Amino acid sequence: MDGTDHAAGARHTRRVRVGIDVGGTFTKAVAMDATTGYMVAKSTVPTTHGSEKGVSAGIVEALGNILSESGIRLDEIEAISHSTTQAINALLEADVHKVGIVSMGVGPTKKDVVKRTRLDDGKTDAGKSLKTCHTFLDTSHLITKEEVGEAIGALRGEGAEAIVATEAFGVDDPSNELFVMNEAAKAGMPSTASHEISGIYGLEIRTLTSVINASVLPKTLQVANFVEEGIRRMGVASPLMVMKGDGGVTSMDTFRTKPILTILSGPAASVAGALLHLRITNGIFIEVGGTSTNICVIRNGKPEFRYVTIRDHPTCIRSMDVRIVGVAGGSMARLSGGRISAVGPRSAHIAGLKYSCFADPRDLETGRIVSVRPKEGDEEYACIRCDGGTYAITNTCAANALEMIDDGDYSLANTESAKISMRKLGEEMGVSYFEAAQSIIQTSSFEIMKTVTRILKDYKMDSAEIIGGGGGASVLAPFVAKQTGAPYRKAEQAEVISSVGVALSMLQEEQEVSMVDPTPEKISREHNRVLAALVDKGAIPESVAIDSKFIPDKGILRITAVGNVEMDGGAAKNIFTQDEARGRAAEIMGADPDAAELIFKSDHYLVFGARVREKRLLGKKEKRRVVALDIFGRPKVSIRNGEVFCGDQKTVTGSLDAFFDSKHFGIMPGVYLVNSLKAMDFSGLTSRSHIMAAVSGELADGGDGMVVVDMS
Repeated sequence: MDGTDHAAGARHTRRVRVGIDVGGTFTKAVAMDATTGYMVAKSTVPTTHGSEKGVSAGIVEALGNILSESGIRLDEIEAISHSTTQAINALLEADVHKVGIVSMGVGPTKKDVVKRTRLDDGKTDAGKSLKTCHTFLDTSHLITKEEVGEAIGALRGEGAEAIVATEAFGVDDPSNELFVMNEAAKAGMPSTASHEISGIYGLEIRTLTSVINASVLPKTLQVANFVEEGIRRMGVASPLMVMKGDGGVTSMDTFRTKPILTILSGPAASVAGALLHLRITNGIFIEVGGTSTNICVIRNGKPEFRYVTIRDHPTCIRSMDVRIVGVAGGSMARLSGGRISAVGPRSAHIAGLKYSCFADPRDLETGRIVSVRPKEGDEEYACIRCDGGTYAITNTCAANALEMIDDGDYSLANTESAKISMRKLGEEMGVSYFEAAQSIIQTSSFEIMKTVTRILKDYKMDSAEIIGGGGGASVLAPFVAKQTGAPYRKAEQAEVISSVGVALSMLQEEQEVSMVDPTPEKISREHNRVLAALVDKGAIPESVAIDSKFIPDKGILRITAVGNVEMDGGAAKNIFTQDEARGRAAEIMGADPDAAELIFKSDHYLVFGARVREKRLLGKKEKRRVVALDIFGRPKVSIRNGEVFCGDQKTVTGSLDAFFDSKHFGIMPGVYLVNSLKAMDFSGLTSRSHIMAAVSGELADGGDGMVVVDMS
């Protein structure tokens, strides 16, 4: 919904959230009323890659446009969030700073620790995209300020501009890593401690991830300061957040110290928009921008996740599984041997060229096809050189020439101009304008189709609806859907869906902790630690919901906490009604909505169950599916066949104990608990006594809860 629909709700006190998405071509900002879901204002400006202050200049300009044109009062702004490409661009372009590694361990382990923490041996960093130097401190005695200061000074002398402190068991006792960080700060050097990046064991992967993070610290510190200074000068005092790759937002202080968490921030923004605004339960979301296309699968109301790999470097950072393809609406065509050999990756905006489909038709008639290298090291691209200038031939030009773009669409251009440019190109190729344009679209779409096919294969899916988003959605996404035989629909507010996603995203903190022998006490301690971390980033404690999952084959407890800077009322647009939640739960369970019964409800969760008869070799068997959703419609527990117990502590523990007595389990089944604030996976607890203690402890505050035993 846009500002024209907002008048009816304009009289209430607004809670405005601003989302700014920094794309390769444009920076787009939206202001959303968090209560009604209406879009109050939007602004689009070119991304300011060449500015002295980098992309931050475009962020400030887009926000300024919204404030000056919309009448939004500064005290109505609840939060401002933005996506960032700073960290990923620096890493992909190897525009990184040299990192000094301070590794630590007791004397006898020195050889092993050094071997696992040196990255300049040509094995860990075979591509030489990271610049490092290394030293070792013996922690068999209490390290001194003089020792640490001397080590940092030596690394600085070798050219280090940032420091990494890493110790074998630093996740258990981070005191030495923190000591080194403190001394680095005194020396005026930014630093990263490996225990801050991840709580899992694995010295090599933790050190490598920390070095990647530290290598972009000086640059991201500068950008963060530019953004914050510019926004504060406007008089805005609201919290300033940055998008992370997992789909949540975090504080600017986190961006300053852990920029690696913002890897794939931009692509995550588009998926967040698909989930929070469009409420997609199942489908493949294709966001076509000006420079690149982001593709993500959404299954049962949530995206898939994977550990991020950067320039062949594995990391211990999890992010949404968003595949990025270097073709989009502004991608330029390449001509070779009388045919379209490729489209992209260079886009018209980055090349500093206007699209031919937006040029004056009379000027285009004076033109001829030429080959241009927009940037040093680029391949040659086909352009039209006219009396009035040189114009790019893009996917958007081809789609408009083929009359694929509807009236009112963001990508609609001058059809006459588009056809002239395609006619000129066709003459060069010896084909009609139609064939030239179709060749461009087919070449680009093939790259996207390959990625869609790979995603379907990776997640063992036969097919899925395709949802198009981004300013270039109508240029490529419908053609891809047609070629793959998939149903297609265009997203509402497609051209700014990423900005909407940034605006509506919540504070999120995820931590992974190595836990060989999980106990209720250990799990509860880690929950409290994550809760404190999220509150420290600005979340109101009452708004925080926590869910956790134990991954037995890795010995890892994964905890996720989600919260807001303000409490969302029951009428907030992004909160699911009970009927909406029932519909999503039914789709996940494969049941009719009328068959989905509400089992349990709390302030943060709704749990539904449905009896489903499954075909078996010797007939059918009835199973009870169980799905727990949070109030934003995100699935937290999904069980194919569960036994459910609801009530207070005494009722649930008594019923669960009696159930265990009746079944005589040799190996304890997975047990899950949902209460007012938590959705917890106790499948890592292998003893009955631990399970009972954990359930009893979580229900000790007197509130009701639900326990489901996985019988599948």
